[in-house]
Amino acid sequence: MKKLIVTVCAVGVVLGAAQVFAITTTEGKNDCLLYGKNCPKELDSIQERIAKLKIEIAKGEKVYTKNELNKLERMLKDDSQTMRVLNKPGR
Repeated sequence: MKKLIVTVCAVGVVLGAAQVFAITTTEGKNDCLLYGKNCPKELDSIQERIAKLKIEIAKGEKVYTKNELNKLERMLKDDSQTMRVLNKPGR
């Protein structure tokens, strides 16, 4: 009986630690911008999205990998280009 209780407690501790580790590895990342996950039902305007991308890029390699930063920078470049096209006179 004691072995069963110890085993159940050990499994609980391991599973709890795994969940905490999973939370801390993505801390500070904006999964909505990066992967399209955990997004609110609201849509951002292009200006808001550009501002959010700049904030996330400024966090740098403390939060994001180089590949993730490159992806965010490409997204910022694309959104900035879209903004320039939309603000072009004569449209």
